[in-house]
Formats: sequence, structure tokens, C-alpha cells
Amino acid sequence: MQNNHMSSPHGHPAGVMRGGAMPKKNELRLVFWELTARCNLKCIHCRAEAQTERQEDELSTEKCFNVIDELCKFSSPILILTGGEPLYRDDIFEIAGYATKKGLRVALATNGTLVNEKVAIKIKESGIKRVSISLDGANAQTHDSFRMIPGSFESAFNGIKNLRNEDIEVQVNTTIAKHNENEVKDILELALQNSIKALHIFMLVPVGCGVQIADSQMLDKQKYEDILSWFYDKTMELRGKIELKATCAPHFFRIMHKRAKDEGITITPETHGMNAVTKGCLAGSGVMFISRKGIVQPCGYLPVQAGDVTKQSAEEIWSGSEVFLNLRDTGLLKGKCGICEYKKVCEGCRARAYYEKGDYMEEEPYCIYEPIKGRIAGK
Repeated sequence: MQNNHMSSPHGHPAGVMRGGAMPKKNELRLVFWELTARCNLKCIHCRAEAQTERQEDELSTEKCFNVIDELCKFSSPILILTGGEPLYRDDIFEIAGYATKKGLRVALATNGTLVNEKVAIKIKESGIKRVSISLDGANAQTHDSFRMIPGSFESAFNGIKNLRNEDIEVQVNTTIAKHNENEVKDILELALQNSIKALHIFMLVPVGCGVQIADSQMLDKQKYEDILSWFYDKTMELRGKIELKATCAPHFFRIMHKRAKDEGITITPETHGMNAVTKGCLAGSGVMFISRKGIVQPCGYLPVQAGDVTKQSAEEIWSGSEVFLNLRDTGLLKGKCGICEYKKVCEGCRARAYYEKGDYMEEEPYCIYEPIKGRIAGK
């Protein structure tokens, strides 16, 4: 959103790693693909600035197949089909089925309102392994007011029920902002009660429609810190029961590494799950975003063009884009991110830096932590 129909772009539905293995450096692990801008909701935080009608600039089915072929030539990423609402594309199951046959693990990011019994069956038949559905409140009043459509909370839960009846993994995505900051614990409880496979929380990124609500909805630095510290406690307490992941909140990984060090815990997949084999911001180093037009960005929230799959191969863009190469070099980080001892596991949110400073290598503006080097210099 912030269009969290897409999970985001970084909810990572379907999990980040296969088998918990450590990824290779700069390996393309996740492709978030905005297949359409069409949507039936009007979410006030939407990254995609959703449209009611099909846009003529959407990639054709054939071109989508070509892009999948190109991706498979040099990588084997998890492919996350998003939007808008991807179920509005008539060929969504053809695209998912083609990617599945090519050996990719495919996930779907949807608002859930269109997932009736027949759609759930088609999702399963197309090979989609996980579906992420956004819940932006613990009750209908909060969720529906954020999604701007009455009944969307109930419809989302009906979608969850239909997916679970087909034994499809369901992931819940929740954007944390002022409207629901006091409901996060209840949302987690809802996920546990409904046997949800994963809960991914997103910290609001001011892009798309999110720019319009940034001043009124963004939490302050201390509140972000408090929520992420609580979430870390829950990832440890509930490991093995539910997969918990903080997204667009790279300072979670600074909290995790600092807490583990203070507590004398070695971070491994056994102790910290998939969080042990990933890092904060993956934009451009593990993640690629493709728009409905074929424009490639580091992530869906960072509107900086890295290439165009209608004019270049995906491999050429991934390997040679100046934007991607910059993002992979933590030595180019500026401000306190540049001197932070946790920069290699955190890196700060490059999209929020871009929003605040117009420079995606600037410091993360919503991090409260002061690096050791900065504290020494300040004495």
C-alpha cells in the first residue's frame, strides 16, 4: 500500500528464505510485481494510488510471461503478485500458473474482499503458495475507516476463511500508524485465534496517497521504538507458533542484534527464525519492484527508476543499475546511518530518507538510535 495489499511491497509473503539458508550476496530473492493499479478499495495510505478502471499501460499477458522467463535466466526469486488488487486482472491465474511451472514460488498480495470459494480454488490450482491479506485494525470500525469501504473487514475475513478451507497459507499484513497504534496487540491475538501463518507489521512509508496522511498518521520515533521492541519480544515468545516479521522498519534488526548481544544470545535460524538470515532494508540488494508499466524500482515505496523491463533485460537491470549498486554500498550512507555500527544489518529505510531529504542514501528520519561514533563525537 502504502499499499499493503502488496505486502509489501515488502511483506514478503511466502517467506524470505528457502530452507533457512543464508542468501548469497546481492541475490535477487523477492520480486514484487504490481500487475495493475485497479482496486475496489480506496485506502488512504495506498502506495499505488489505486484506479477504478484498467490502465492501458499495464503489461500484456505475453510480456508478463517474457519477464518471468528473463527472471528465471539468472535467479529463482519468490514472486509476489500485487497491485492495486491483482485479482482484477483477468489473466492473474495464467501468470501465476506460468511462473509456478517455471519453478518459481508464487505468492499473492490481495485485500481479500474478492476471495470467494471459487477464487480460493483457482488460487490453489494456479500454484500460489501463500496469500497475504491486509488488516489495518482489530475491528471493523478501524479497518473499514482506513480502507474507506464499509464491510471490507468482514469481507477480508471471509477471504481468509475460504483460503484456509483450501489449505493455503495466509499471511496478515498490518500498517502501523496512529489510527491503530493501540490495536497491535489485539491484531496479533486475532491472528493467533485464526491460525494465521504469519503476521507482518509495516511502518508507514509516505509515498503515493501515504504522503497526504504522513503528518497526521506517522508515529513519533519513540513510539516506533516501543512497538518494535514489543514486537521483538513477541517474535521470541511465539517462535514456532506464528511467523512474525517487521517490514519497512529496518531498525527492528538493530533492536534484535543489540538485544541478543546484551542477553548473550547467538542469532541463528533456530533462535530467531528467518530474521536471522536477512536484514532491514533489502531494496536493491535482495528486492526488486516492477510496476504495471514495467518500470523497475528498488522497492515499491522508493520512486526512483532503476530500469525498464520493456527496454532492458531483468538481469541487466539487477546487475548494472546505478541505483541498485548505490544501495548495495553501505559506505555511501549519509548522516548517522553512515556511522552507525548497525548499518549492515539495518541500513535504515531508504524510502523514508528519500521522502524527507530527496536523497535515498540519507539517514533514516524515524530512527531514535544514536550511533556510538556520534555520541563520542558529541562529547
